[in-house]
This record gives sequence, structure tokens and C-alpha cells, in this order.
Amino acid sequence: MHYLLYLAFKIATSNAKQKASSESKPLTFIQAALFQWVNPKAWAMALSAVSLYAPDKNLTSVLIVSLVFGLINLPCVSSWTLLGEKLQHLLASPKRLKAFNYLMAILLIASVMFSLF
Repeated sequence: MHYLLYLAFKIATSNAKQKASSESKPLTFIQAALFQWVNPKAWAMALSAVSLYAPDKNLTSVLIVSLVFGLINLPCVSSWTLLGEKLQHLLASPKRLKAFNYLMAILLIASVMFSLF
């Protein structure tokens, strides 16, 4: 809980003028795909999915679960990417970015408080 409150503070007080350096580049598709091998959330999701939906753990049921998750994942990730692209244009103004950061910090604090009660 303390970490989430600290994170909310860091979000709210982040420097809106900070820009990515010209040397920084986003991950390539291959790098992002390889990164998933060390992503703990991906492992937790994969292990949970196979345990729940392929309890006999034969190859056919594991492949079906993998296919279904892959088919669901593609439109979800695509919509997330499009939303991020649109938000990037919307938040180009430092004033809007600061307001957005405050809103995100408030929502994070609210979610922490909601879980306590």
C-alpha cells in the first residue's frame, strides 16, 4: 500500500516537460516478443490459463488454449496501441499532461483506499 501511495505521489509530481532523449528508441517487435519470456505477468497468465482450461495438459488442449488466448490478445493489444497513440497527441500539451498525471494519481489513491474498505 505504501508503495502505491508513493507511486501516486511520483505520478502527480512528475515533470511534464521531460522529453524522451533522442537516443532512446522503443523496442522492436522481436525485442518486445523476446521480453515476454521474462515478463512475470505473462508467465502467471499462461500458467493460470493452462491450469484452468487445459487440466489434462495434453498437447491438443494446450494448443487450443494458446490459440484462443492469441486470438483474443491481438485485438486487445491493437486497441491498447491505438489508444496510446491517440493519448500521445492529446497529451502533447504540458498543461493537459499535468492534469492527466493528477487524475491518474487520484485514481490510484482511490483504488488503494477502495481496497482497504
